[in-house]
Amino acid sequence: MSHSTEISSKEAWGGGQSPFRVSYGKMMMWFFLVSDALTFGGLLVSYGFIRHKYADVWPKAENVFTHFPFIEKHLPLAYVGLMTFILIMSSVTMVLAVEAGHRNDKKKVIMWMFWTIVGGATFVGSQAWEWFHFIHGTADGALRHVWDMDSGKYVEKVIYGANMTVNEYGVPQFANYFFFITGFHGFHVFSGVCINLIIFLNVLKGTYERRGHYEMIEKVGLYWHFVDLVWVFVFTFFYLL
Repeated sequence: MSHSTEISSKEAWGGGQSPFRVSYGKMMMWFFLVSDALTFGGLLVSYGFIRHKYADVWPKAENVFTHFPFIEKHLPLAYVGLMTFILIMSSVTMVLAVEAGHRNDKKKVIMWMFWTIVGGATFVGSQAWEWFHFIHGTADGALRHVWDMDSGKYVEKVIYGANMTVNEYGVPQFANYFFFITGFHGFHVFSGVCINLIIFLNVLKGTYERRGHYEMIEKVGLYWHFVDLVWVFVFTFFYLL
């Protein structure tokens, strides 16, 4: 180790040092992301156990998510794939915004942050559209055994769409996990869009230009990349496998 990188024990244990040479804000963001990753990990593991338990009757995502805006023909997972592409591209624009911030290029930060917000908002709107069609169901519906409160027993009934108790597409647990996992992730994306919008307005006002750095862009970028990465796992485990 060179002399320039050595730290005496007095300096190392004397306090006032930033762990790993990162700012307090970025360190706290990493703490939050690790805790959030454990939450998403728990949800996906739980989903895996339930899907394994009902493997014989578990619906196939390609048979459920077949709608595409303005196209009557069924296209399995095409719209979900487009949503995924849009979210990944918003992560690319966030990288470019962070890079522009390192160069103190205000105009480029504004441009790339704008497209990041557009991408995130488009994803949230697309997810709302997907939820609508999932809840609404198909025109024919499906015959399911449901609990009848009046008779106190299970009866056969045509079910349209899905909610937290009945599901046209198969076992109710499929809809429950769909709403909870994609909803929880969608809330994260919506929150990220709101945060990015606030940061974007601050950039327009020149807040970070006056500070002399754009570290805030980097901190929200960490959150945005995390949200995108989580969706890759959700998309893989829920839609593809």
